Amino acid sequence: MESDCRIPVACCRPRVLLIHALFWGLVSLRVFGAALLSEEKTTAVKPVVAPCWLLENFVVLEECNRCSDFNAKTQTVCRQTGYVERVNCTKTSRQEYKSCRSALMEEHLFWKFEAAMLALTVVFAVLVVIRQRWLDRLASEKVRRQIESI
Repeated sequence: MESDCRIPVACCRPRVLLIHALFWGLVSLRVFGAALLSEEKTTAVKPVVAPCWLLENFVVLEECNRCSDFNAKTQTVCRQTGYVERVNCTKTSRQEYKSCRSALMEEHLFWKFEAAMLALTVVFAVLVVIRQRWLDRLASEKVRRQIESI
């Protein structure tokens, strides 16, 4: 009794196996590389003080603005998104900077996503057309061989 779960022969070709190995190798390199880069590399333990805007209510003094090049390198708040807003905590009256996401940045990310989806749509549409033509050619050859064998 044969099983219906068989791997197609086309999937075992060396070229297909090489492409799969490269793809999954790049995916794992990207994932593990990102994990390694995000690890904290500090040797001294610093006491972590939570910013006041996490613990209490605050009022925004300055709206979300882009950080300068100098601030982006020196302030940890600027490194997260590249945008920062100045807030005043109500209880302690402390002024601190808070990382934020600007509408301009969100719009830019949205259009990048849209462009990527459009590109993927075009690529896969072309692949579907190519595969359909290939399958049509195979069917035509099969019919031709059947007619010749009569």
